[in-house]
Amino acid sequence: MEFDFLKPLDNEILQFIKEFSSQQLGSKVVFHTIEDFPDINKIKVAIIGVLDNRGDKNQTEQVDLSHIRKELYGLFPGNWDASIADLGDIFAGNSSDDTYFALKKVVSILIKKKIIPIVIGGSQDLTYALYRAYDDLEQMVNLVSIDNKFDFGKESDPVSASSYLTKIIIDEPNNLFNYSNIGYQTYYNSQEEIDLIDKLFFEAYRLGEVSNNISIAEPVFRDADVVSVDLTVVKSSDSGILNPFMPNGFNGKEICALSRYAGISDKVSLFGVFNHNNSKRESVLIAQIIWYFIEGLHYRSNEYPFGSKENYTKYIIPLEDELVFYKSNKTDRWWVEIPFIINGNNKLNKNTLLPCSYEEYLGACNQQIPERWWKAQRKNVI
Repeated sequence: MEFDFLKPLDNEILQFIKEFSSQQLGSKVVFHTIEDFPDINKIKVAIIGVLDNRGDKNQTEQVDLSHIRKELYGLFPGNWDASIADLGDIFAGNSSDDTYFALKKVVSILIKKKIIPIVIGGSQDLTYALYRAYDDLEQMVNLVSIDNKFDFGKESDPVSASSYLTKIIIDEPNNLFNYSNIGYQTYYNSQEEIDLIDKLFFEAYRLGEVSNNISIAEPVFRDADVVSVDLTVVKSSDSGILNPFMPNGFNGKEICALSRYAGISDKVSLFGVFNHNNSKRESVLIAQIIWYFIEGLHYRSNEYPFGSKENYTKYIIPLEDELVFYKSNKTDRWWVEIPFIINGNNKLNKNTLLPCSYEEYLGACNQQIPERWWKAQRKNVI
């Protein structure tokens, strides 16, 4: 069977959930039990646990997701029409590569069936397996990491939660079109790493920059395929994580807002939360992060891929490189066109639209080329 890697939920969890009222989320989710496996043709969202944290050197205990499930399914859903299933857990393989293989297979099948997986780790190196799940789809991938570090490592280093990005960049097939970091803290990243982000035309937004204006992250999520959350990006007073202790980071409200942006994005097809310590304390925030992502799914406007031009207003800005902007008449959101270069070494096989902000449009009107547009065009032809 396609999903043999997935193990059913423990009876103790299922019995706990049975005590919930009919209004709580646990009464509206279909569960993988010893007797039954959910009919995936009837679901839109699949929750998967991965019980492997070997990539995080701070972890010494086995992964336990029971607290997260109890908190999540005890919440009350919004006015959702999304059908949700908990498909159970992928156990740690004999090696990390075995776990990656199982996770990649399961996630790839779900994405092909237009089901959105929510993966609860485990350590963040599992993001590598999520990225590899797109190999069979033959598409370029945009990865957004909500993290205080870039997670670069030496090419010779084994894959870990602090070095997985290097493996994503250097391994073939190289399907990564863009990497964006949201929430990095400069003192956790070397200047060489910060310079490398610029050299590769990737994007990075400092913690303070996003906290001061969280809406700048919305266009970044609108162009993402995979969103990976490292819970240590949240300050310890809000996350409950005491090892490692994080005096600075996003607060609970901010990380939930970012999660909702990810859910609202029509393009995001995979979401994961990693690097937590299995405690009941942290499970409260993790459950709310997942809740807000599902809430965002309910409010998707289905504007991607680019719909009928009748629903958009086109603006042409005469610069040295002519810029073409589109504004949605439905949501007032903005896009800028990345042109296909004839006889060029294009990674994208046609004109494509890059999400942007109204402020970037105003900047272009004042002869300022949007930095995100410039980086995207450079990545398209190198």
